[in-house]
Amino acid sequence: MDSAEVVILLQATDFSDWSSLNDTIMGGRSRAGCRVTPEGLLLEGELIEAGGGFVSCRSPRLQPPLDLSPFSALQLEVEGEGRTLKIALGCRDGALGLTELIPGGLRWVIDVPTQAEGVTRVRIPFVDLRPTVRAKPVGLPLRFDSAGVTRIQVLHSKFSDGGELNPGFRAGTIRLLIRSIRALP
Repeated sequence: MDSAEVVILLQATDFSDWSSLNDTIMGGRSRAGCRVTPEGLLLEGELIEAGGGFVSCRSPRLQPPLDLSPFSALQLEVEGEGRTLKIALGCRDGALGLTELIPGGLRWVIDVPTQAEGVTRVRIPFVDLRPTVRAKPVGLPLRFDSAGVTRIQVLHSKFSDGGELNPGFRAGTIRLLIRSIRALP
């Protein structure tokens, strides 16, 4: 693969295996689902802050893992209603898979603001991703493995990538459209 080219990983109906994961797994009451449309992956529902405060769409566990080593970043095209979203990637951990035993798993995350209207093109450099477990930063000397991406998730959460409150969080009706995900050189 030529590392100088942009590669479309997902667009339109390519998201067909994605599913929603919401705060109900930890006692929250948010209700949101994702479905494929001709324009991309649509996440819509009701986000309730009390008792949780997140809704998301995520890929299935990628087997074999996605090799993004020729690339330096991802790019999402999303209609995000002016919300600050969290992008979370799972990857092989180089610790004999031990981080997969952590409830909720280790995720590499970054917050991304979106425009109030229209499509926002968001660049996610791999070097800016921060390791977290359940919205709490991890202080261990871990390395993101771009050659072994095992999951991609897009969330709207009351917590930011650093664990503090997300200033771009809004409870209530939510409608996010993920148009595409590309790998950038």
